[in-house]
Amino acid sequence: MNKFKQLWIKLKSFMAESARVIKVTKKPNKETFKTIVKVSAMGMAVIGAIGFAISIVGTLIGIA
Repeated sequence: MNKFKQLWIKLKSFMAESARVIKVTKKPNKETFKTIVKVSAMGMAVIGAIGFAISIVGTLIGIA
């Protein structure tokens, strides 16, 4: 029964923390959202380009 009580306390604490985070957060405005999307897209493109370059180099030297 003690484990159940500890689990219940942890669950209640998690729910309280989640509610606090949701109250603190705010919806970004249109300009902020566009900036976030652009930066995320550039990051994915850079990581993809690095992976592609590694794949090409591996194919050229016969590893892959």
